[in-house]
Amino acid sequence: MGKSISEKLTVLLTTSHFQQFIFLAVVIVLAKPLKPTFKSYLLPVQTDLKKTPQPPIKKLEAKLLPGEIVVNEVSFVRKCIGADSSHGDLWGKLICTNFKVSFITHDALPKQRFQVANRLLGEHDVPLACVEQVVTVNDAKGKQKVLCSNQKLKFNPTELILYCKDFRIIRFRFDEAGPQSAKKVCLAIAHYSQPADPQLLFGFEYIGKQYYGSLGERVNGVDPGGGLQMPLFDRPSEWDREIKRTGAAEWRVCSINEGYVVSPSLPEYFVVPVSLADQDLKQYLCFFTAHRIPLWCWNHPNGSALVRMASISDPLQQRKLDQRICSAITKSHPQRSDVLKSDLDKNLPNIQDIQAAFVKVRQICVIEPFEESEEKWLSSMESSRWLEYVRAFLKHSAEVVYLLEGKHVSVILQEEEDRDLSCVVSSLVQLMLDPHFRSLTGFQSLVQKEWVMAGHRFLHRCNHLKKNDKEESPLFQLFLDCVWQIINQYPAAFEFTETYLTVLSDSMWIPVFSTFLFNCPQQRTENSMDFAKSKCIPMGEEKALRFPPVWDWSQQFTPKDQALFNNPMYVGKGATCVQNGTVKSFRRTKKNYSSTLRGMPSSLRNILMDGHDSLTLTRRNSLVPRLKPDFSQIREVVESPTERFFRDWVSRPADLQGMLIPQLLPSHLALWRLYFLRWVPEASIPKGGPVTAYHKLSQLADEVEKLQSQLRQYKGATPASTPNSNPSAPPSDHSRMYFKAGSTHEPSSTPEYLSSSFPFSPVGNMCRRSILGTPLSKFLNGAKIWLSTETLANEAL
Repeated sequence: MGKSISEKLTVLLTTSHFQQFIFLAVVIVLAKPLKPTFKSYLLPVQTDLKKTPQPPIKKLEAKLLPGEIVVNEVSFVRKCIGADSSHGDLWGKLICTNFKVSFITHDALPKQRFQVANRLLGEHDVPLACVEQVVTVNDAKGKQKVLCSNQKLKFNPTELILYCKDFRIIRFRFDEAGPQSAKKVCLAIAHYSQPADPQLLFGFEYIGKQYYGSLGERVNGVDPGGGLQMPLFDRPSEWDREIKRTGAAEWRVCSINEGYVVSPSLPEYFVVPVSLADQDLKQYLCFFTAHRIPLWCWNHPNGSALVRMASISDPLQQRKLDQRICSAITKSHPQRSDVLKSDLDKNLPNIQDIQAAFVKVRQICVIEPFEESEEKWLSSMESSRWLEYVRAFLKHSAEVVYLLEGKHVSVILQEEEDRDLSCVVSSLVQLMLDPHFRSLTGFQSLVQKEWVMAGHRFLHRCNHLKKNDKEESPLFQLFLDCVWQIINQYPAAFEFTETYLTVLSDSMWIPVFSTFLFNCPQQRTENSMDFAKSKCIPMGEEKALRFPPVWDWSQQFTPKDQALFNNPMYVGKGATCVQNGTVKSFRRTKKNYSSTLRGMPSSLRNILMDGHDSLTLTRRNSLVPRLKPDFSQIREVVESPTERFFRDWVSRPADLQGMLIPQLLPSHLALWRLYFLRWVPEASIPKGGPVTAYHKLSQLADEVEKLQSQLRQYKGATPASTPNSNPSAPPSDHSRMYFKAGSTHEPSSTPEYLSSSFPFSPVGNMCRRSILGTPLSKFLNGAKIWLSTETLANEAL
C-alpha cells in the first residue's frame, strides 16, 4: 500500500539533505546586508578580464561627400601592413560606398605626417574607379576568385585583395569579421567598381547634390568665377587669346560645330585658316573620318603652323582635299612655305602595343620579386618595350620640331581619328618649342586644349566602365612619362615637379572631374543633360551640369600640399633677381648660361633622325641595336640638314626659355621611379633619392624669396606707409616652397621621414604575400590584366 501524503512529508523533513538545504537558505536570509548609506565618488576599478588584445569596438564612420552613400560595411577587419606577418596590421571597419572603398581605423601608421592628404579621400581610401581587380580568397578551402559585377560568390572570403590602377596592392583579412558581411562587402566592391553606364559614375551624384545644396553662390556645384586662372577653351574668346598669343594672324575661330551639329567629337569652337570659309568646311567634313576636319594647334613665331587632322575616308577625294587643305595652310604662312604631312599611324606604336608594354612594366615593377639580379631586372625592363615607345614618341616629336623650327614649314599630324597618338605628339612638340607650356598654368592649358577639348577618349582609354579591355590604353601616362624625361634632362626649364605629374595621373581615378571622365565635350553635355532631367535638376540658362575641372587643385589639396608642385629651380621669363642691390626682372642672355658646352658625340647623328629627313620610325625588338653606332661608316656618311641642325643645337648651351630637344641615347632615358616604384618597399631609399636635393633647393629658394621680400620692403618702405617695417623680421608666409628656410620644424639636415617615395608611402599600400601559393605569380605571364578574369582553376563552380 502507498504511504499517505503526511507520511511522505515526515520522511522528507527528516532527511539530512533537505535539512542542510533549509539551513543554508536561513543563513543566506539572515546574512543579507543592510542597505549601504555611504556613497563613493571614486570610479570603480576596471578589472582586466581578458588580457588578449581585442579589435577596437569604437564607433567608426566614413566621411561622405555630397551624393555619397554607404552601400555595405563590415567590422573587425584587419588591413595587412606587413608582407607575411600580422605585425603592425591595423584593425577597423571596411566600408564600400558608391564612390570609394574606405577603411576606418583609430590606429595610426608610423611616420605619416609627410604624406599628401587628399581632401576628397581618407588616408586608407581607394576610389572605386581606381580598382582594377577584386580578388577574394578562402584559406581553408584553398579557393580564390576574381570577382566581376553581378557575380555570385560561393564561399565565405577570409581575405580580400584589391589590385589598383595606380599600382597599389591592398589586402584585408576577415578572420574576426562576420562571414556574410564580409561576402556582401566584397560583392559590393566588385559591383560598384564596374558601372554599366557613364551616369552611374560618382561624379554625377556628386555634382547633383552640390547643386541642390547651393545657396546662390554656386551654379551646378561650381563657383561661377571658379577662380581658375587658365583657359578651358570652351568659348571663342579663349581661342582668340591663344591666336593672339602665338601671332597666328591668318587663322580664325570657327563656330560651325556650335551645339555639336557637325561632329560630336570636336569641340564647339576651334581654329581654321582664314582662307577657308565655313561653307567650304561643311562641304569637306563628310570626307573626313568622324567628320574631324583639320584643327589648328599652334603657331611658330616664324609663321609655321602645327595642324592635326583625321584621315580622309574617301580615297577618291584624297588628292583633291589634300591640295585644298594644304593650300589654305600655305596661305596662312607669311612666306607661303610648304606643308608636310606626318602619318602617325604608320610611324608610331598603336594603342594595343602601348597597353601591352605598360602591363609588362607594371608586372616587372610591382608584381615580380626584387630579389633577382639587376642585370635580369634591366633585361626584363628592356623587353617590355615601354622605354622604347617613350623614345619613339620623343624622337618623332623632335623631328616635327625640326620641320617647324629648322625648315620653317607647317606640319599636319594625321591619324585615323585624330584622338590618340596626335594628342601625345602635338603636346610634346609645343612643350619643346614654347616655354609658356612649361609653366604650370601653360601646361594645364596645353592638356585642356590638346586632350580634353580635342576629344581624347578618356572614358574608354581609362576603361572607367570596364566594358572593353581592347579600348584601354595608357596614352596619357605615356605622355606624362615623356614630359618627365624632358624634365629629368632640363629640370630648371619647368615650373612644375614630378610630384605634380604623378598627382595629375592619380586624379584620373577620382571620377568627379570633367577632365578625365568623358570621351569628348559633347558626351559630357549629353549625359549631364539626361541626368539632370532624371533627377529633376533645373538647368536654367546652363546647357549642362558644370563638372569641376581637375585644374582647381584646392578641391584636392591644401595650399601647403600644393607647394609640392612648385619647382625651386625654375627660372621663368618674369622671375626676379638682384643686380647691384636692385631687384630686376630676370632675362636670359648668353652670359647667363654655363660656359660648359655639351659636345655631341659622332654617334648622336643616329639618335634623332636615323640618318635621313623622313618622318619614318623603324621598329625593332631592342633599343640597343638601334642606338648602337656603326663607327666604320660614320666618316663616309654625308651629314644631312637634319643632323646638322641637331648637332648645332646640342653644341650650344641650352636656352631654357627657348627650344628644348631631349637627348635620346639609352643613358639619357630612365625609368620614372616615383611613378612606377613609389609603393614598392624594396625600392624605397630612406633619406635618399631626388627628394634630398629637392629639400635643400626648396629651403634655399625660400630663403632667397624672403631676402628679396625684405629688400623690397627696405627699398620702398617709408615710415608713413609701413610704420612697423623691419627688414630683419621674417615676412608673411607667402612662399611657394614646401620646405621653408629657418624653420624650427624643418631642420636643415634631411628629415628622417624623407625617402625616395616622397611624398607617397609604401606602408599599407603595397602588401604582397609570399609568391608561392598566391594569385600574384599565377595567371600573369603575358596577361593583358593583372589576373585571369576567369574563375581560377582550383575553384569548384
